[in-house]
Amino acid sequence: MAATEDDFAEFVRVALPGLMRYGHALTGNPHDAADLVQTVLEKVGARWNKISRTTDDPTAYVRKAMANAHISRWRRTRRETLLAEFPDVPAIPQQDRLENEPVWQALRDLPPRQRAVVVLRYYEGLSELEIADALGVSCGTVKSQASKALTSLRKRLGETVEGGDV
Repeated sequence: MAATEDDFAEFVRVALPGLMRYGHALTGNPHDAADLVQTVLEKVGARWNKISRTTDDPTAYVRKAMANAHISRWRRTRRETLLAEFPDVPAIPQQDRLENEPVWQALRDLPPRQRAVVVLRYYEGLSELEIADALGVSCGTVKSQASKALTSLRKRLGETVEGGDV
């Protein structure tokens, strides 16, 4: 049991920076990324013994779990929330340093699966096959999602450049 805990602790120590970057790219901000990583690592840690025995690449397994958890959270929270009354004091949102970056805004506007494919391919440098394994989809789905995402990013960023915002 102690060896399993030590193995998991070592995995977290090595993989955490990359998982945090991936989570930040998925969620759009560092706070939600930390929550996502913590939630997934709690679930993975509880089953680490089985996961480490049956999975060739535990990092890919965790990335897939993060993508699935993020998509599930996004589906639950995307519903409109109506308020009976407006709050007396407006909330002051904390600014992310990347908040006004055109590329970051365009990436954040992509659907979750397209964002996951783009992040894994161009930020983490994974191959199409590795992405397909991580997300549990076919290589064809990875290619189509990447194509749609890049088309959307080109269109969005082309408008920004032409509009003089950059």
